[in-house]
Amino acid sequence: MLFRNKPPAIISLTEQGRELAICLQSQLNHAEHYHCPKPFAEQVQALFLANTPLIFIAATGIVVRTLAPVLRDKKTDPPVLVLDQAGKFVIPLLSGHEGGANRWAKQISQLLSAQLVLTTAKDYTKAKLVVGMGCDKSCPINLLEDVLYKSLAKIKASVDDICAIASIDRKQNEASLIQLSKQLNVPFVCYSAQQLRTVEHLLSQKSDIVFREVGVYGVAEAAALFHAQQQNHTIKTLAVPKQKNKRATCAIVVL
Repeated sequence: MLFRNKPPAIISLTEQGRELAICLQSQLNHAEHYHCPKPFAEQVQALFLANTPLIFIAATGIVVRTLAPVLRDKKTDPPVLVLDQAGKFVIPLLSGHEGGANRWAKQISQLLSAQLVLTTAKDYTKAKLVVGMGCDKSCPINLLEDVLYKSLAKIKASVDDICAIASIDRKQNEASLIQLSKQLNVPFVCYSAQQLRTVEHLLSQKSDIVFREVGVYGVAEAAALFHAQQQNHTIKTLAVPKQKNKRATCAIVVL
């Protein structure tokens, strides 16, 4: 699992915490583990300033005192989670809403069958972003995450704002798209090329190459637009037009 397209760092301080960290690392692809890093404050602060998502298996007080000198802004600080060494509780400590730590903590708590402890005020705003995505066959999930986070950054939104991921029906069995939707705990919905063509007049750009391959001039934009319109039957416009990297595309529509 990558978060914000960066591998998380797990930091443990006790032998029991080390065992939990090793177990957790085995379930989080690309995660790095630091056991009793020295000098402690300098190493931890350097990871934080590099925007590395952090998982501490340590006392909350130690984490707070260590990170206090380098805290900047809740909109830019990386997410920070704290776990007890027995793995019974998961606390999103920093960047709960803006950084997505609350959602990330929920995923970690499910992996460990632990209790999620939310201390932030309950968010009564409903998720309102439809994310349209397209990708090459067998596209790695990190490339999907890369284009997704770059697209969200365009409108200063977070993964907590997403209500669905949409694509074309030929991608309905694409493993990394399915995995991404599960990570974000949102529906993954797919539509036929015929359905997506009903919104092609709203696309910001049209690709003849894509049309020849799948029968629609743009998958990400069309999927986001079509799904959004199905929700409340009104014409929508793109909040984020197609963004792309070498293997994936993304577009966003606001409900």
